[in-house]
Amino acid sequence: MSISGWMDRTFYPKYENNWDDKLFRERVMAYLDEGKILLDLGAGAGIVEEMNFKGKAKEVHGVDLDPRVKDNPYLDEGKISDASKLPYQENFFDLVVSDNVMEHIEYPDDVFGEIKRVLKNGGHFLFKTPNKFHYMPLISRITPHAFHRFYNKLRGRMGEDTFKTQYKVNSKGDIISLAKRHGFEVVNIQIIEGRPEYLRISPILYVLGLIYERLVNSSKIFAPFRILLVADLRKPEVK
Repeated sequence: MSISGWMDRTFYPKYENNWDDKLFRERVMAYLDEGKILLDLGAGAGIVEEMNFKGKAKEVHGVDLDPRVKDNPYLDEGKISDASKLPYQENFFDLVVSDNVMEHIEYPDDVFGEIKRVLKNGGHFLFKTPNKFHYMPLISRITPHAFHRFYNKLRGRMGEDTFKTQYKVNSKGDIISLAKRHGFEVVNIQIIEGRPEYLRISPILYVLGLIYERLVNSSKIFAPFRILLVADLRKPEVK
């Protein structure tokens, strides 16, 4: 067993690989049934198994700028499209979901406006994204994209699946402001810190991540510095 594997078992025995994606999947499944129509915003090639909702909904659609979206096995239909101009009619989807995509959005107001347009009244927009006040996005913002690709390769992620970041929808305040401007109700915004995934490539880095995790989880005061933002926004019903 590797040292990092031993640390996983010792300090995070309840954490599985992709624990954050599994957590997000639970949030999505709480709203999903076989009568719902779902849009996966930034669906990509379908590399995250937890984002497979095919058969759990009436229809699963996906959009992405990556051409591989058309062959995504988790979708009933994939389209190449910018998130700021969605190729769907108004009030079409019951649920729009996005997993680790909001950090890449350059024009969030355009995207939020489009999501509201294609959502049915009472529909939900759920997304998971890094919190820009955590050390990982802070480091990301001061290092070149080539470094991001190199580091993710060390973590076992392919270079073509590492995209440029913007971090314009990446704090609780950012989300609340965008929701207010576009008429969304904020159902819930969670800020979560778990196993230090980005530092598991080295025992020394892992220890530093462990110390950080214990610190930010020790008090609500440190919640703004946790890694994971999980937001649940709702398009209001028409009265």
